[in-house]
Amino acid sequence: MHLVQVNLQSGFGGGEIYTCFLGRALRSLGHTFDLIANTRARWWQEYDTGASRIYPVAGHEEVPGLSFARPAWLLYHTPDGGPRLATLRAQGCRTASFVHMPLYQRRYQHFRDYDLLIAVSEYVRTGLLDHGLVKTHGEPLYGVAHLDRNPGDGGPLAARSRYSWDTRKLRDRVLSWIEPAIEALRRPQPYTRRPGLTLGIVSRITPIKQFPTLFGILAPMLAEHAGLTLEIFGSGGYASVRDTRRALAPLGARARWWGEQRDVRRAYGTLDYLLTGLPEKEALGLNVLEAQMCGTPVLAPDAPPFTETIARGRSGYFYPDPRQDEGRGFAHLLAGIAAGTLPRPDPLCAPEHLARFSEGAFRERVVRLLSALEHA
Repeated sequence: MHLVQVNLQSGFGGGEIYTCFLGRALRSLGHTFDLIANTRARWWQEYDTGASRIYPVAGHEEVPGLSFARPAWLLYHTPDGGPRLATLRAQGCRTASFVHMPLYQRRYQHFRDYDLLIAVSEYVRTGLLDHGLVKTHGEPLYGVAHLDRNPGDGGPLAARSRYSWDTRKLRDRVLSWIEPAIEALRRPQPYTRRPGLTLGIVSRITPIKQFPTLFGILAPMLAEHAGLTLEIFGSGGYASVRDTRRALAPLGARARWWGEQRDVRRAYGTLDYLLTGLPEKEALGLNVLEAQMCGTPVLAPDAPPFTETIARGRSGYFYPDPRQDEGRGFAHLLAGIAAGTLPRPDPLCAPEHLARFSEGAFRERVVRLLSALEHA
């Protein structure tokens, strides 16, 4: 059974991390595969994908004309749909799609064209079944807290660009030229931890996280604690960053932006707690897994998928959705943390919980997935 992963994203995010650690799991199991990737992307050139051969393409329309071996199972991370999948099926291919996002407020009809759907969490899997998408793999594949994904030494933590420019947009293309010139005139700002309580974000600043909505409620409560600093490690689109900055205005200079960091392990190590975004548009949250593997507990709304990936009171704390109680539950939780009446959980003391997200456990789930593909 020949396998081909298909990921046509041009940027680098959770789906690309997932593609890489799935590839390495397949390689460790002795299962060779090819990768179809976007010609505009750099992630597949810079990271270990585990692939035997890589086919760069400009878009989905080129996939049926590629020379990979047939019959094959194509495992999509960037879903296609319609006639192209029918063409591939006529060539002897079967198609499966990873579902990296919940179906909440999303189109899903194109998933009906696949022979198998593979959810990354039980929250996503339940959503697929609830929408009648019954050709869904029998368990979520979850993921791996893969902290050593970057080649070489990432160097010390220092301020980098907080923006991920989409150069297809004229505004972003122009700003992508101007911003580096402005940054070059500034002195590099190395990271130094401030005294007091340090909360942080280690994440892409994207709409699915809903940070502007979250901090529109929580920022005034964070600002009430004079010794609190919010460190933001990550970059995002212009509008997402702008709206998040506006929501964080009550914190002033105590909300510090560091941009995307290559050494995420070091970033997690600077934090007392990791903050997540809001839950319903989140599928899994690799940053939640990574933080816990680094011994950093997590603060999250009490809802899936976070209730699948955090051990209550042992690797983090939950609080009620702040949109439902105007943030009162979070304020009470934060007061207990700041006063020291709530102990700081150590996720490393919950090894059976962390084991679910280890490379070994992931490989076992991949073995069961391969069996399902063989017998589909």
